[in-house]
Amino acid sequence: MPIDLNEHLRQKNKTPRQNDNNNNGNNGGGNKDSNRGFQGYPKMPAMPNNKSLIILAVIVLIVVIFLLVRPFKIINSGEVGVKINTGEFDPVALQPGLHFFIPGLQQIIAVNTKVRIADFTNSESMNLRRRDEGSLKNAAINVLDSRGLSVSVELAVQYSLDSLKVPQTISVWGQNWEERIITPVIREIVRNVVGSFTAEELPTKRNEIATLIDERFRDYIQKLENQPVKLVSIQLTEIVLPPAIKEQIERVQVARQEAERARYEVERAKQEAEKKAALAKGVADATIIEADAQAKANRLISQSLSNGLLQLRQIEVQSKFNEALQVNKDAKIFLTPGGSTPNIWLDTKDTRRSSVVGE
Repeated sequence: MPIDLNEHLRQKNKTPRQNDNNNNGNNGGGNKDSNRGFQGYPKMPAMPNNKSLIILAVIVLIVVIFLLVRPFKIINSGEVGVKINTGEFDPVALQPGLHFFIPGLQQIIAVNTKVRIADFTNSESMNLRRRDEGSLKNAAINVLDSRGLSVSVELAVQYSLDSLKVPQTISVWGQNWEERIITPVIREIVRNVVGSFTAEELPTKRNEIATLIDERFRDYIQKLENQPVKLVSIQLTEIVLPPAIKEQIERVQVARQEAERARYEVERAKQEAEKKAALAKGVADATIIEADAQAKANRLISQSLSNGLLQLRQIEVQSKFNEALQVNKDAKIFLTPGGSTPNIWLDTKDTRRSSVVGE
């Protein structure tokens, strides 16, 4: 019997699922009973197709790459960001916030614009003082005075970057700009200023030295292109002298104190002498004035005594004696020669008692 080729191909192309269905149909009720036995079990979830798996894998890959590469930069307060595009600095500084960049082509660096301190001090003081992240620690500056004696100078410089000019500053001076603008310049200026004085003059001219250092550093900054740094202050904290010079200065200070004390004692003694002289002069003047007044009073009294006045006074006294004799008849009265007053009254009853009547 001839074979139908088309029918043979159709049978060959049928899927296994269709063959299973046909087999189930051929088996009849037997398969139905077997299917009825699995009705109580949960159905298996449907597997996602290939397209969903691809999308999920792409999303996971993007998240992993984002976390690993981190194509963003957070600029904190007190900082500015500088974006570098394929090696070229963007002239506009990035303000605080979140900024994105293209990894491999771009880069963002954060630059501190807060007030910073360049501290020049010895190792012992450096260990005793606490310093924050905005401090630049340097060794004290050793200087030779005008006579060649070694002197150590400690000072603190407060400064900050101009936030609007940070990209230009970093592009010209680099991220270690402090090592080029601040540290070497301060050392050179201090050596030039302090070197013009002797060691003995340094303690007494401390303010003058600090002012000169401040002025010269400000002049240097103003001459820089774009003036990238803002100087806040320069504080001269310590001048360490050689031991011999220090002892000599202390001896001179003691001698000056003794001289001042002696000068004070002399001035005080002088003031006391002047005070006593003035007081004595005042007493003498008062005595002279009193004597003049008494003499004037005596002259006036003598001028006022006339014969008629004396007789009147004698009559008044005699009248008083007469009144007294009426009370005490044993009394004795002694009249002075010439009838002048005063007269003497003597009570004979009491020899220990006597009175003088008159003016």
